[in-house]
Amino acid sequence: MNILEAYWLDILTTILGLIYIWLEYRASIALWLIGIIMPALDIILYWQHGLYGDAGMACYYTLAAIYGLIMWGLSPNPSPSREGSGEHEVSSTVSELPITHMPLSKYLPATLFFFAAWGATYYVLITWTNSTVPLLDSFTNALSFVGMWALARKYIEQWFFWIVVDVVCCVLYVQKGIPFKAGLYGLYVVIAIAGYFKWKKLSTQSS
Repeated sequence: MNILEAYWLDILTTILGLIYIWLEYRASIALWLIGIIMPALDIILYWQHGLYGDAGMACYYTLAAIYGLIMWGLSPNPSPSREGSGEHEVSSTVSELPITHMPLSKYLPATLFFFAAWGATYYVLITWTNSTVPLLDSFTNALSFVGMWALARKYIEQWFFWIVVDVVCCVLYVQKGIPFKAGLYGLYVVIAIAGYFKWKKLSTQSS
């Protein structure tokens, strides 16, 4: 059995992952199209390697990608009021969601949600699966929930969540024998750091 035959699904999802992170780095709405296809294949890949939490997360990623596509593509912005007409008229136009910082008011509920999701996912894994890494698997799942929400809202800080997820996943996939995916997540760490500064620059330019 050659490498391509043994790891074809790992390689394919890795290639899609590279396209996804490149599009995310560029803040391109096209990332959500890849974000719908890639997790569908990841469900099979993770399930085959006993990463049941990640397989479940892949289902969530597909739905979250649809939500993200809608959020990024349909952001109502008010157009300037007409002058000299004796009245102020405000019409609604459609434009891409702007890159912004995560409001301070969102941190507490996001943190509470993270711990709740971590605990719930851990319970599911130890109760109904034979997962050998339930603590880390549930941790990356819970933080990914928060990361996807922050990405869908186009918050710059979403990169911080993904850096942590990517580091843990890189180690996890090495342990589980998914080498190409592990390498991808190692690269994700580097790109996530660069992505943060890229988004920060784009945010400044658009403000």
